[in-house]
Amino acid sequence: MLFKSQTISSSISYLKFDFDSFLNPKFTFQIKPISSLKVIWRKDQKLDQAIENDKRYKLCARVVKEVLNEPGQAIPLRYLDKRRERLRLNVKVKTFINNNPGLFDTYYDRIRPKSERVPFLRPSDKLRNFLEEEKRIYSENEELVVSKLCKLLMMSRYKVISVDKLVHVKREFGLPNDFLVSLVPKYSNYFRLTGSPGEGQSFLELVEWNPEFAKSVIEQRAEEESRLTGIRVRPNFNYKLPAGFFLRKEMREWVRDWLELDYISPYEDVSHLDQASREMEKRMVGVFHELLSLSLFKRVPAPILGKFTDDYRFSNAFSSVFTRHSGIFYMSLKGGIKTAVLREAYKDDQLIDKDPLLEIKDKFVELLEEGWQERAELLRLRREQVKKDMEMMAMRNEGLNDLSCDEEL
Repeated sequence: MLFKSQTISSSISYLKFDFDSFLNPKFTFQIKPISSLKVIWRKDQKLDQAIENDKRYKLCARVVKEVLNEPGQAIPLRYLDKRRERLRLNVKVKTFINNNPGLFDTYYDRIRPKSERVPFLRPSDKLRNFLEEEKRIYSENEELVVSKLCKLLMMSRYKVISVDKLVHVKREFGLPNDFLVSLVPKYSNYFRLTGSPGEGQSFLELVEWNPEFAKSVIEQRAEEESRLTGIRVRPNFNYKLPAGFFLRKEMREWVRDWLELDYISPYEDVSHLDQASREMEKRMVGVFHELLSLSLFKRVPAPILGKFTDDYRFSNAFSSVFTRHSGIFYMSLKGGIKTAVLREAYKDDQLIDKDPLLEIKDKFVELLEEGWQERAELLRLRREQVKKDMEMMAMRNEGLNDLSCDEEL
C-alpha cells in the first residue's frame, strides 16, 4: 500500500523500553524541540482489519439512518439511488436491498398526485423491532450517556460546545439521535441550551461540575491498581508498540523523558501552559486518549477530532501526535480516511473491553446476519432447483435420443 514508508511528521517502528534507565542518574537526555522529531508511519494490519471488520455494518447503518431521517420514514427508491455517492454505496440501491434483506419493505406509491406509482422503501417490521431494542439499551445506559456528554463539555476550554459539532459526533460517542430532546431537558442540572437552536448558532453549556466525572480513564486505572497493590501508582500512559516497530535513538530518548513528565488530566485548567510546551503536548495526548476511550469503538476519524481544535486547544498540526506517540495511538489510513485508534483498547483486531452501548451494534448485526442467512438459504434452494431442472432436461433429452434411435431401427 502507498504510504508504507511515508514520513508523517512523527515516527513508528519498534521500541522496547528499559524503564529501569529512568531511575539511573547517569542517564540524562537533551530534549529536542517537538517539531524536529520525525516518525515514519508504518501500517498495522491488525488494527486496519478492525476497521475493515465494521465496514459492511457501518454501510448498512448509514443507509438505514438515511431512510429513518425521511418524513414518514419512507423514501422513493430512485431518490435514494441519487444519494449513493454521499452514502459511499458502490452498488445500486436495489442490489443493496437484495443483498441485505430484512431491513426494508418495498411498496408502490405516488410521489405526487396523479403521477405513476413508483417503488418506495420503508423500515421492515424486523427493523422496527430493532429500533425498540435500541431504545431499551439507551434507557438502561442513560447514566453512562449523560456522563459521556458531561465529560465532553468538561474537557472543553469554556465548558460549552456548539450543538452542530455534538450532533455531528453523536454516533462516534454513542449519543442517541434525540439526545437534545430526550436528555438535555431531563438533566437541566447538568446541561443548558443557549443561542438560537435551529439556526446553527446554538450551544450546549455545562451547568454543574461533577467531580466524579472529572477522573480520566488513566486516573481511574491508577487508582484501581493502587487499591489492589497497596502501592501508590502514578497515572501514566501505557506505551507499547507491536513487534516489528522501532523508534530511532533520539526519539526513544525523547519519549522516555516525555513519559517521566507528570500526567496532566484532560479535565485540568491548562490556560497557564504554553501551547508549544512539552507539558501542553502531554495534556493534549491525555485529551485524545480520553476522547478515544469515550468513543464506542475506541477510534475516531481525525477530521471529526479536528472539529474540536478550538474547544480542546489542539494545535493545528494535531494529527502528528498520533504518529509521534505511536506506542499509544495508531493512525490508520484505511479507506482513504485518517482514523486515530487507541492501541491499548485492542488485542489484534478485537476490542478488549466493549462499551455497553455496543450492544446496539450487536443487535443490528444479528438482524443483518439473519437476513444474510435467509438470502444464502434462498440462493441454495434456487441452485438446487436449477440443478434438478437441468437433470430433468438431460433425462428428457436422453429419452428423446433413445426414441429416435428406436425409430431408425
